[in-house]
This record gives sequence, C-alpha cells and structure tokens, in this order.
Amino acid sequence: MLARTVTHALVGIDPRRVEVEAHIQGGVPAFAIVGLADRACQEAKARVRSSVAAAELEWPGTRITINLAPASLRKEGSGFDLPIALAVLAASYQVPAQSLEGHAAFGELGLDGRLRPVPGALVAAEGARHAGLTHLVCAAESAPEVALAGVEPVGVRHLGEAVSYLRGEHEPPEPPPPDDDFAVLACVPDLADVRGQERARRALEIAATGGHNLLLAGPPGTGKTMLARRLPGLLPLLGDDAALEVTRIHSVCGTLPVGACLVRVPPFRAPHHSSSVAGLIGGGAGSLRPGEVSLAHRGVLFLDEFPEFQRPVLEALRQPLEDGVVSVARVAARAVFPARIQLVAAMNLCPCGARGDAAVHCACTPERIQRYREKLSRALLDRFDLALTVPRPRGHELAGPPGERSSVVRARVLAARARLRDGPPSRTPSGDELLERAAERLPLSGRGHARVARVAATIAALAGSDHVLPEHVAEALSYRLPKEHGE
Repeated sequence: MLARTVTHALVGIDPRRVEVEAHIQGGVPAFAIVGLADRACQEAKARVRSSVAAAELEWPGTRITINLAPASLRKEGSGFDLPIALAVLAASYQVPAQSLEGHAAFGELGLDGRLRPVPGALVAAEGARHAGLTHLVCAAESAPEVALAGVEPVGVRHLGEAVSYLRGEHEPPEPPPPDDDFAVLACVPDLADVRGQERARRALEIAATGGHNLLLAGPPGTGKTMLARRLPGLLPLLGDDAALEVTRIHSVCGTLPVGACLVRVPPFRAPHHSSSVAGLIGGGAGSLRPGEVSLAHRGVLFLDEFPEFQRPVLEALRQPLEDGVVSVARVAARAVFPARIQLVAAMNLCPCGARGDAAVHCACTPERIQRYREKLSRALLDRFDLALTVPRPRGHELAGPPGERSSVVRARVLAARARLRDGPPSRTPSGDELLERAAERLPLSGRGHARVARVAATIAALAGSDHVLPEHVAEALSYRLPKEHGE
C-alpha cells in the first residue's frame, strides 16, 4: 500500500514542498528512509515507531520504505516526524488516506507520542498556503504561529489526537489569542532611565528619525549600552508586510516566543564580540540559517566593544549595510537573507578604556592607541552617519530628575518621519555652501558627503523646517568622525 502526506523543508527562510511517501510491502520487517535525509531525519525512525506504540496503534510488521521527494533536495531537522508517522498510518489503513487531502503536517514526535514545536512553523504554513492546502497539523504550541500565515492550524499535543482528528473523532480547540503587540512595546526600556547625556540623547533621536547608523565612543560606564537599548522604543511599529517578514526570520531561527503574534516592535540584537562570520552574517557548516544581522532585520544591530570583533566579521557587514541583504553561498545551496538594519556600535577611546575620563589616568601609548583604532577600517567607519563621544555624567546630572520619556521623543520622531515621507526639506544655497566648504576641509568622501546631507535633512525635519539651513548642516557635521579616526 502507498500513501502520501505533504510537508515543507526549509531552505534558508523559504519553504520547499516535500511529499512524504510511505510504501508498505511484504518481506523481512525493515524501516528505511530515503531522499537525502540528514541525521535528524534518519533518527525519525526510532521516534516514529515508539510514538505509534505510545498512541496504542499498530506498527506494521513488514517492510516500510519512506521516500522524501524530491530526492535532490536535502532534508534537515525533526519536523518530518509527524508527516512520516501519518503516512505510515495511512498506508496501513489506520488513518483514512482521503482525510490527509488538503492537509500538511509539521512537527517533532517524542518517544511517548507527544508532539513538540519545531522552528519554522510559520514558513511551513506559508508553504502550505502557496500549495493550496488549507490545514496544517502541528504542535499545539505552534498553532498561533501557523494562524499568522492564513492557514487553519490543527494544533494537537499527541500523535493519538492527530489520528483522532483525521478519523473525525476529535476536533482540536481553537488556538489562544496571540500576545498584544503594544504590551510588548511597553517592555522596551525607557529613555527616561538615562540621566544627563543630552547630546547623546539628541543623536539617538536623530538616528531614530532618519534610520542613521550611530557610533558611540567613550569610557566604560557612561551609558552607551543604555542608550542603544532604548533606540527600538523610539522607532515606529512595523507594518503588516515588514512584521511578517521579520516574524518569518525569527520563526526559522527558533527565537519566536510561544504564542507570539507578528513581531511589530523593531528587533534589537546584541551579539557578543566573539561571534564568528557565520554567526553574524549567516550560513554555517551544517545548514543555511540566518545570522544576527538578519535577526536584526528592520531593527537595530548593536555591537558593543566594537574594535574587539574580528576584522573579517566587521568587514562582512559592509554588504548588508549597503544592499540590505546577505547572500550566503555553500557548495550544496545558496540563500539570500534580508538584512536591512540600523547599526549602532559602542567602543572605548583606547584599549584600557580610561581615555576621555578626567577621573582616571590613561597609560596607553600613542602606538597602542593607534593599533587599537586600526582594527576598524576607514571604509567601515565611513558608513556611520553619526559619531560622538559620550562623556562620564556628572554627579548633579545623575541626581537630577529623569529626562523625557521614550513616548514623548517617539512622538517627535514619528512626526518628523511623516514630513520626510511627504518630501525631504529642500536644499538652500547657504546650506550647500557650508557643506561644500566642509567637504574640502575635513575632507569628506563621496559617501560621507551624502550622509551629512541626509543627516542635515533629518535635523531639518525634526525642527519642522521646509528647508535645510546652515545650522542644520553644522549640526550634522558635528557628528562626523574626527580625522584621527580615519576621515
């Protein structure tokens, strides 16, 4: 007897339809899986057989062959457990074969028959929808995620429940409502927690308005990390298309909380400086998976201790910063991941961290400071629109009242973004003249010239001005890196 179920393999963040064919024939009892299955798929033989017994169903005592088609596509992960089990049960007449029509399946089985959620349920559900399937049998915990794709989730907790549903004996409950997006926004750290640092707060507001990359330098303990972590609270919530795109990435990586809805709050990722190129950009030896730069898509990527990252890791950021995508190629496959990020980096002014702090003596030699700064290439530094030194706050600032709340600053950011969408402020001869003089004296690269002009337009929009005036250009120029940093 031959029976089929449908599931989907994940290639990067895209689904690929896979037909799970189960063939039962006479002969010496055996269980084989073919179709370019990795080790996790091959181990499904033990999990499926034990789960069938735990569900008090009969395991066919004959030769069973499972084919995962197309055979040329590599199959990875444990999400094939459930479709394999259902195909075997349909081939042995324990599940009506016609009941599988219009259904896909995706999930991992435990030895006791329990169904566990698997990363990528949203992507599998999107694949089912594109294939014209209306239902996806999955773990109960994955049901809210599957519902986001417009497919009817069949959330079950045990293989026995899935069989009862396909026999028409059991109807799974409706998935619980997803978490409230705006309640998640309330959990983002508030800018009012930062005392003093008015110039840094101003730079953060400009960066949030224009989506500019920001470099914060200064001694340890001055609030650089605090400022960076509060940037998502100043950004607008993601629209439907952008939220679905971001949620898909986090679903594949397994970072989506159980029961979560669309990711509306711009993500914030802060990888450690020991991260590898594959960890930051994506890929890896075993499979093509998104890296931190894609997990930060439509949000903020924060790199603390910026010069401590390996040089190849930092140089790999140049493509996503320019193109908004990451192209990862391996011998067996190739994937393109979205990576439109806002980069925020923090660094000390010298290796010991004391430089710039009047209360601490810096013992670093000029040669040591030069080697420290040479870890960062000029081409990479040129991609920062805003750069400033964050000094240590004074005692009266720390003891003073809190600053503006994120909600107040966010309102100004949203209003300025609306002005920029309607049309950027027009350039003026006086503003252009100041910018041209600065381009010759600093000097500015072509990229730096364009970035100063963009920042000046952002500042004008925040000021409610229809024109880019000299004072807007002057403020934008004040955030450029000094010559000792490579410009």
